[in-house]
Amino acid sequence: MDRSSRHGTIPASSSAPRVVDVLVPVAIDHAYSYRVPRGMEVRPGEVVTVPLGPREVVAVVWAGNPAPDPRLHNRLKDISGKLDVPPLRDELRTLIDWVANYTLSPRGMVMRMSLRMGEHLGPERVRPGVRLSGEPPRRMTPARRRLLAVLSDGLLRAKSDAAREAGVSAGVVDGLVDEGTLTTEPMPRSPPPPPPDPDFAVPDFSRSQRAAVDAMRALASNGTFHVALLDGVTGSGKTEVYFEAVAETVRRGRQVLILMPEIALTGQFRDRFAARFGERPLEWHSELTPRNRARNWAAIAAGEAQVVVGARSALFLPYADLGLIIIDEEHDQAYKQDEGVRYHARDMAVVRAHVAKIPIILASATPSVESEVNARKGRYQRIALTSRFGGQHLPRIELIDLRREGPSRGRFISPRLAGEIVTAIERREQALLFLNRRGYAPLTLCRGCGHRFACTICDAWLVDHRFRDRLVCHHCGFSMPRPHQCPHCAAEQSLVAVGPGVERLQEEAAALFPDARTMVLSSDLITSIETMRSELNDIAEGRVDIIIGTQLVAKGHHFPRLNLVGVVDADLGLGNGDPRAAERTFQLLNQVIGRTGREQGRGVGYLQTHQPEHPVMKALVAGDREAFYASEIAARERTGYPPFGRLASLIISAGDRPSAESFARQLAAVAPVDERIQVLGPAEAPLALIKGRYRFRLLVKSARGVDLSGYLRDWLASAPKTRGNLKLEVDVDPQSFL
Repeated sequence: MDRSSRHGTIPASSSAPRVVDVLVPVAIDHAYSYRVPRGMEVRPGEVVTVPLGPREVVAVVWAGNPAPDPRLHNRLKDISGKLDVPPLRDELRTLIDWVANYTLSPRGMVMRMSLRMGEHLGPERVRPGVRLSGEPPRRMTPARRRLLAVLSDGLLRAKSDAAREAGVSAGVVDGLVDEGTLTTEPMPRSPPPPPPDPDFAVPDFSRSQRAAVDAMRALASNGTFHVALLDGVTGSGKTEVYFEAVAETVRRGRQVLILMPEIALTGQFRDRFAARFGERPLEWHSELTPRNRARNWAAIAAGEAQVVVGARSALFLPYADLGLIIIDEEHDQAYKQDEGVRYHARDMAVVRAHVAKIPIILASATPSVESEVNARKGRYQRIALTSRFGGQHLPRIELIDLRREGPSRGRFISPRLAGEIVTAIERREQALLFLNRRGYAPLTLCRGCGHRFACTICDAWLVDHRFRDRLVCHHCGFSMPRPHQCPHCAAEQSLVAVGPGVERLQEEAAALFPDARTMVLSSDLITSIETMRSELNDIAEGRVDIIIGTQLVAKGHHFPRLNLVGVVDADLGLGNGDPRAAERTFQLLNQVIGRTGREQGRGVGYLQTHQPEHPVMKALVAGDREAFYASEIAARERTGYPPFGRLASLIISAGDRPSAESFARQLAAVAPVDERIQVLGPAEAPLALIKGRYRFRLLVKSARGVDLSGYLRDWLASAPKTRGNLKLEVDVDPQSFL
């Protein structure tokens, strides 16, 4: 496909049919050739529909094909049509090619992330509306009376909206249309989102923030590729500071993308954005309805949406004129997609900024080791905010050594922590109990025979979820009702929960603090974004005394009355064999304790630990971030782990263990020899069985400057092909080692 121009209209020819290469959104890496019907003009990047097998799909013209194989002439199919949407720009198509090449993902699947709409692409569907215009109906019913009351103002409403407001079925609306009481008219097209006003409410910045604000404005004004690390302690006003780069970009008429690690964060963020710019930014995430996704996609592609806030998939949208990218909480593991196209949104955002020649801002209170090293080496500009806004103090951190002052048997909250929570409630302050473990308990066993409840198709214990009265596998989703007797020995009343989850903590908190109002925040209990936003609002308004949460509470939330955090098990993330375990534990605990003392008083965090001598615990208590990074960076450099080396993971899975192991060994045997590259394994993956599939892993480790993607591509080209139920998954730059 590279043999022809990627730019300009593909020339017409009267003597021979025109042929173009079209990339279809399926798991293939190459484009297919299609004929261009007479009278149709297409350019690379234009969105078309083409026949693919028995169906039609939305696809993208990738390049012209001036010299098609004449033997294929009679087998080529015609392009069915061209959609009236803006084409994918060269910058985005270059990114798609780059991501596919780097991650070894099929190019069609990478391109598919830019066309998330499928059949919803194209002009917005005309919605029928109804208006009151005729005589009242001959027969009046309570439902009709309610509908007519709603429409009595004479305004045009969508049929579905009118029915919903009146609490009637669509049939009631149609009946009044048939009788002539209501008339139907097409609803006007939704107006484009109002532009944000960069001068709506410019904050009065503190002296410590002004230098960072000046740097943000200069970065946006320059408008060329540049990476800045906005490194600010929790509560320092990082968001307000990078809003000034947004304002400068908006003044220049260009678009801004702000990525968030969790869609639950977008609600509170959009409110803060509206307070600064007078309008909310456009959203992009998986919870949007198909209609809203199509509408937002069209507004972004047409340049009508100047600021977009979204989850990692928003990176691949077809912006008309992207001028700035911001990655909030850039250290967060949620930016790595571990299914389908496996990519890290932060790293690919830097690539997109480089391709588009625009600036990018990475913001964090606890930067990733990769970003920290890049800043220390001068590759990234560090813009530091070292103090909290408004003169608030950083929280004090204390250790509770569970070996000496642990809780009583069957309890998980130590007496000292319980006493501090009582004091906080008496002061009308809030407390947060943090435990990064969902459900009631991570394990259920029989006290009589020792039977442990495990998933039937995964190498994992079933987690007890008392709120749902089920035992659940967090890896495959299998669940079963919580039994009343042991299935192994039939003993009654013998099942016991082992270890705590957040639901069990709420039960303990209710016993210790009977008058306190508690709320559990956990991803498995959130039914929708609206539910999440309502619960966060309850906390912010002071209708909750004790918050009990998983890592969901650590990310970007602002709780004005929160002055105490108790981390129930600070050691939880340190013993899982992950080379990033210390870094992630330091970041997570720093972030969750940073929720405290942001408006009134001084926050304090209590870490319950069995390892008070661990470097992570010492660094947190001493407030010595530099010591932690120095130690962690030195360890990574010594062992050759990222960012001083590169990793790739190859997971081989099959429905039976011998097939998976045999293929993994065959694959390892044909690995090309390169003294700069180590191939470790195969070995059983830490989670050796998931969804009924047995898993073996090869870990590839290379020096930093090696083209690891090219090595993997050459290796797999000469490797045996997977057959039957064998599956091979490649993860370049893995974040998970399970």
